[in-house]
Amino acid sequence: MPVLEVHDLVTNYITRQGNVDAVSHVNFTVEEGQTFGLAGESGCGKTTAAMSIMGLLPSNGRVMGGQIILDGEDLLKKDERELRKIRWKKVSIVFQGAMNALNPVLNVGEQITEVILEKEEITKNDATDRVRELFDLVEIEPSRIVDYPHEFSGGMRQRVMIAMALACHPKLVIADEPITALDVIVQNQILDLMKDLQRKLNLSQILITHDLSVIAETCDKVGIMYAGKLVEYAEAGPVFKTPLHPYTSALIGAYPSIVGEKKTLNFIPGSPPNLINPPTGCRFHPRCPYAKDICSQEEPGYVEEEPGHYAACHFVTEIRERLRLEG
Repeated sequence: MPVLEVHDLVTNYITRQGNVDAVSHVNFTVEEGQTFGLAGESGCGKTTAAMSIMGLLPSNGRVMGGQIILDGEDLLKKDERELRKIRWKKVSIVFQGAMNALNPVLNVGEQITEVILEKEEITKNDATDRVRELFDLVEIEPSRIVDYPHEFSGGMRQRVMIAMALACHPKLVIADEPITALDVIVQNQILDLMKDLQRKLNLSQILITHDLSVIAETCDKVGIMYAGKLVEYAEAGPVFKTPLHPYTSALIGAYPSIVGEKKTLNFIPGSPPNLINPPTGCRFHPRCPYAKDICSQEEPGYVEEEPGHYAACHFVTEIRERLRLEG
């Protein structure tokens, strides 16, 4: 059963130079107890999609259209007062960069307690007891609830943020680049913790990252974003085994593997487009090695090449066969 359904989401930023078409007609679903991975280059719209769901866009951000159905309710039809009741209780977020997300002048226990007291009718003592339970759940010594953010390592601060995200028992947790700036050992520990919590609590998660290895290891479904568009969407396994969109294939080819034959990594020529004035047709066509005239003239629709495996490309079948022959 879907916990979250995003339909035809359009989000713009209003700037002096013009409107930035940051998220353009994006669709995806997050099932109960599953993790959905959202991947792509920096600036492709991943975080904007997450902030649209949370209702936490900056002052110049506007959701221009679509639906965001969380647990049967359209969040875009709710005002700020109603959204405040939903945040942390039904959907919460683990922000990128825990040191910036935590208040440096309050101890971490106070910060999580404040969230619980704001959202639930509960005594301060009971809220503090819950914080200790949450610390135990994320494998931090409960006595450390009186410590301040600067007294924790980067990995421990991220665990604190995960504890805060779980404080009011939400159905959906959004993790925005949760392992950025952590060393690889700590990254693995955080990912293992998130998978373990998902199993224990039957959580639904959205994991936002540019690291495809993280997607492959942790996600049930994956969406690949490019220049505000969702260009490929499927179960994680098929996306990595048989990518249908040239951009997805290029991303996978640009990532090193520690198994198999060593070979030169591919790279994607050029740069992502300016979303104030994006390319006509397929937004990837200026960088695509398979582009033809139609690619610059008509925006491709989604092609379901296999059940549940969608790609927005005019030549899905031909490109898939060519990639298969190229190995």
